[in-house]
Amino acid sequence: MECSNFSFINTIVVSVATLLLYSVLRITYVVWWRPKSLEWYLRRQGIKGTSYKLFHGDTKELVMSSKEAWSKPMTQITHHIVPRVIPFVYQMVENYGKISMSWKETRASIIVADTELMKLVLENKNGHFVKPPLNPLVDLLQLGVSTLEGEKWAKRRRLITPAFHLEKLKVTPNAPEGSCSTNKTIAIHVLMVSGKQEMIPAFATSCCNLVERWTELVSLEGSCEWDVAPEFHNLAGDVIARTAFGSSYEEGKKIFELQKEQAVLVLEAYYSFYVPGFRFIPTRKNKRRYDIDKEIKTTLRDMIHKKEQAIKNGEFKDNDLLGLLLQCKEQSGNEMTVEDVIEECKLFYFAGQETTANWLTWTLITLSMYPNWQEKARQEVLQICGKKIPSAENMNHLKVVSMILYEVLRLYPPVTVLPRHTSKKTSIGGMPIPAGVDIQLPTLLLHYEPEYWGDDAEEFRPERFAEGVSKASKDQIAFYPFGWGPRFCLGQNFAMIEAKMALAMILQRFWFELSPSYMHAPYQVITLQPQHGAPVILHQI
Repeated sequence: MECSNFSFINTIVVSVATLLLYSVLRITYVVWWRPKSLEWYLRRQGIKGTSYKLFHGDTKELVMSSKEAWSKPMTQITHHIVPRVIPFVYQMVENYGKISMSWKETRASIIVADTELMKLVLENKNGHFVKPPLNPLVDLLQLGVSTLEGEKWAKRRRLITPAFHLEKLKVTPNAPEGSCSTNKTIAIHVLMVSGKQEMIPAFATSCCNLVERWTELVSLEGSCEWDVAPEFHNLAGDVIARTAFGSSYEEGKKIFELQKEQAVLVLEAYYSFYVPGFRFIPTRKNKRRYDIDKEIKTTLRDMIHKKEQAIKNGEFKDNDLLGLLLQCKEQSGNEMTVEDVIEECKLFYFAGQETTANWLTWTLITLSMYPNWQEKARQEVLQICGKKIPSAENMNHLKVVSMILYEVLRLYPPVTVLPRHTSKKTSIGGMPIPAGVDIQLPTLLLHYEPEYWGDDAEEFRPERFAEGVSKASKDQIAFYPFGWGPRFCLGQNFAMIEAKMALAMILQRFWFELSPSYMHAPYQVITLQPQHGAPVILHQI
């Protein structure tokens, strides 16, 4: 009996010791041996960069460089923003070249700032470049088709792409009270019945509401100082709510506010060292992250239920994005669930609002710096549209407005770095790269590269785009504000029409200049934003 007990205890001790030894070896491999082996391998390929540091890699340096750069506004109002917006990436390229190596915790990260190699990665012809694995807390914000991979991504993309065709987004909004002009209600009605222009009335309704609100503000004294950044977020939110969900901004306001709060919490999680299982610890911020996610999903689930009931009752047709997504769900059999529809709605709410709102904000800031271009755009709008609400045909002829919007997008793109990850051993331009390596594509650097844009790359020159995007840069395209390749942004045409409509209607009625209180401080919080807002002085024409 004693021998039997001794044998049992001995077995337990050996098992525990073996488990502990395996755990130690595994941890050593993950946090030291593999990163150092990767570093040695990549250096043999001629890639220079920082050395791996235990656990954190370069995370602390990345956070500190951003905090330092963002601690005070720029001393001058210029477009030399790269060192402020992405200081760590900028210094890496300056110190180690266009192909350089850094570390995100225990993962190697290669910065690729060469336009030809960047294009190869984005085209992803071999399928080896995927979205990087994220901290699960970050996934609370970034879901939907943008984070899927492989066949699942291809199927979802095929299913939802038709919903973003211009002719598919058919909206018939109620004409708002009041008027942008004396014939506004008539003008919107004409647009509503003009064939393939069904999206335009929704933009017109939202833009009219904005213009009327601004007109009331400036009507008493002829001018008014106003922070246009939140105004454009409200506008973009209203457009999305109308075109995507057939409702007004007030109904979707709760979702927008929650998504904005979630973005701040997500960014904090992204820059923090993640310990597996930490998301299950009920800290105050973790609890808030999951409460926000639950509230957003509950609100969207209620909207979906109401839409499904309305469609069944014949009250509404599938004339908005939500209706089209539900139609996609029915056509996909069991491949798309209600939860999938919710995630696509979350993605469209966030990406659609942030992109256009910040684009318009930077456009007004930039045109305030260059009153000559502001006047050129205004004269074009008045010549083509007069004081009437622009139609789709009108907007096709707004060449100067398009040139300005593209140049603003070059200087202030919504996303400044596109992340990728090698799912298998692959190569970039003949350079072998192991599996499990992050790839950072700093598109902002390309947008400012003198090699492609000339020595005046940091200057605002809309005439670069006089012959379109394809001929704007030297030799080859170096313009990636909406991505490139099979994963390009589905909503780019949507955003362009919305931005054109809003800018044209503002130019018809106001001229504007920067407020003396404006501080030039671009910074990245998921998207590129003015850190201290965008106060401008509006003058009524």
